[in-house]
Amino acid sequence: MPETPKVAIVTGAARGIGAATAKRLARDGFAVAVLDLDEAACAETVTAIEKEGGRALAVGVDVADAERVEAAVNRVADELGAPLVLVNNAGITRDNLLFKMTDHDWDSVMGVHLRGAFLMSRAVQKHMTAVGWGRIVNLSSTSALGNRGQANYSAAKAGLQGFTKTLAIELGKFGVTVNAVAPGFIATEMTAATAERLGMSFEGFKKASATQIPVARVGEPDDIAHTVSFFASEGAGFVSGQVIYVAGGPKD
Repeated sequence: MPETPKVAIVTGAARGIGAATAKRLARDGFAVAVLDLDEAACAETVTAIEKEGGRALAVGVDVADAERVEAAVNRVADELGAPLVLVNNAGITRDNLLFKMTDHDWDSVMGVHLRGAFLMSRAVQKHMTAVGWGRIVNLSSTSALGNRGQANYSAAKAGLQGFTKTLAIELGKFGVTVNAVAPGFIATEMTAATAERLGMSFEGFKKASATQIPVARVGEPDDIAHTVSFFASEGAGFVSGQVIYVAGGPKD
C-alpha cells in the first residue's frame, strides 16, 4: 500500500452490513468515512469506531445524486485523506410482484444500487489511480440469481456483478482491484422487515431460513464484513473481478 493515509468509504454504513464493515475496516487500520442518507444516523457507527481508538467521519449523502456524491467524496478527501477503499453497500428494497411493481419502485432501487455504485466509483477512482492502489468492493446478493417479488432488486444486484467485472478490467492497470460480495440471508433490519411483510416473527423467519442453509444458521453482518476486509487488504491484490457468495453454502 502506498505511503498515504489509509482511508475507506463505506456507503449505507449507519446500520447492518455497512456498520459492521465500517467497524471492521477501522480495526484493520483504516480511517473510515461513514456515509448514509441521514448523517445523524451515522453517529452510532462513528462513536463505536472512535471508542476503539479509530478515526471516523459521518457524511450524509444521497448516493444517487451526482453533485452530492462529488461533494461527499471531496469532503472525505479534505478531512480524512484520499479514499483508497470504497465499499458500495448502500441499498434499499421495494419488493413486489411484477404486476404490482410501480415505476417508482423500480427506479428507486436502480438509483440507489446501480446509479449509486456508478457515481461513487467514478468519484473515488481518481484518488486511487493517482497513487496506483485502490480497492472497490460492491455488495451484490444471492437475489442476483433470481428471487420472487424482487425483479428490481435482483436486476440491480445482477447488474452490480457486471459492473464489478468491467471496472476490474478497466482499473486493473492502475493498481485498483474491484470485487463483489453477494450475501445470502443476513440478519439485519432489512430481513426483519421482510419477515414482517410475510407476517412472520423475525425469530421464526430466521429459524425457517436456517433449515435451507447448509451450515444450518443465518448469516450475521460480521460474516460479510470479514469478506470485505479480505478484498480490501494488501494480500488480495491478485484477486479482481470476482463475485463471492457468502451464503452458508454453494450458489450457482
